[in-house]
Amino acid sequence: MLQWLSKEAIRRIAIALLILLAAAFPLVSCSGGAGGETDGPSVPGSDPDPGPGGNEEPAPESEPEEVDYASLGVNELGQIMVLMYHQIGPEEAEWVRTPENFRKDLETLYEAGYRLIAVNDLLDGKIAVPAGTTPVALTFDDGTIGHFRYIEKDGQMVIDPDCAVGILEQFAAEHPDFGLAATFYIMYEATIFGQPEYVQQKLNYLAENGFEIGNHTNSHIYPGLRSLSPEEARQELAEHVRLTKEYVPGYEVRSLALPYGSYPDDLSYIVEGSYNGTSYHHAGVFLVGNNPAPSPFHADYNAALLPRIRASELEEYTAGFGINNWLEYFAEHPEERYISDGDPDTVVVPEALKEQVDGAKLGDRKLITY
Repeated sequence: MLQWLSKEAIRRIAIALLILLAAAFPLVSCSGGAGGETDGPSVPGSDPDPGPGGNEEPAPESEPEEVDYASLGVNELGQIMVLMYHQIGPEEAEWVRTPENFRKDLETLYEAGYRLIAVNDLLDGKIAVPAGTTPVALTFDDGTIGHFRYIEKDGQMVIDPDCAVGILEQFAAEHPDFGLAATFYIMYEATIFGQPEYVQQKLNYLAENGFEIGNHTNSHIYPGLRSLSPEEARQELAEHVRLTKEYVPGYEVRSLALPYGSYPDDLSYIVEGSYNGTSYHHAGVFLVGNNPAPSPFHADYNAALLPRIRASELEEYTAGFGINNWLEYFAEHPEERYISDGDPDTVVVPEALKEQVDGAKLGDRKLITY
């Protein structure tokens, strides 16, 4: 077929074809050939077929929405409820809340715009709840079995859905924006959470899952710390810290709930001290009070004497200062409750309240008035 061409013409054609093949070979090699493999890491944006919109510039990050402080009633000098629970049990009593009523408390708080924070976050002023919502902290005294119970199910030990931990975890699963936090004030001379064989497992579970362990003294001695000498009080407080670290190595106990609400005139050795080589420091000390706590940025805030509210609706015991009474009060007086601006790095208050801010408590946070 090529007979009509001269030998010289054929030679030139062959040389040209070889040159073309040699030029094409590196391109096939670099593109990975049919197998799609490469000799080195891929380069972002080098995909020859990026798909629909693949070559478009990424959309710029949207600016955070501006918060209308006035319409939300933002007031980060408002009061914060620290709720005090004791037993979670089958019948409502002075120091007992039933599982059903505890669930009702959580639902009521959620619907009223409250969101959970940890006690330590309150003490540190790190209040990160959405704009327009109000922080609330939950505390449980005495370490009873209704706080944290294991039960057998299908041959395995699981958390009882009717204990406080089980109820809180289930509610958080159903309402993720509510949060999951609580502080358990335990004493070691009692059977912690009623199941001695699971003490270490339970304490480590709490520490690893967003809950806190607080000091309630080692023995909950009656009638409280006021009745003890300074040295005896130091022993009670330090021994609790020592044992907690034995069960949960490295754990820092940062707050104390006073047994019976009793305390001496000199609080210095209650807040901080040491005994037999173990030191303690309580960033917050909680009473058995009937009132909400001041904002951590308010001039009246005293971390050494922080009030709590009894989580009971039995009027003969709460005398009008229980959880439902305060919920009703703040519903009628929203300007008195802490309402967040949504930014933990700023403290927003109405201009009229500016003089009530303790500047030393702001830290690195920016004060904004409106």
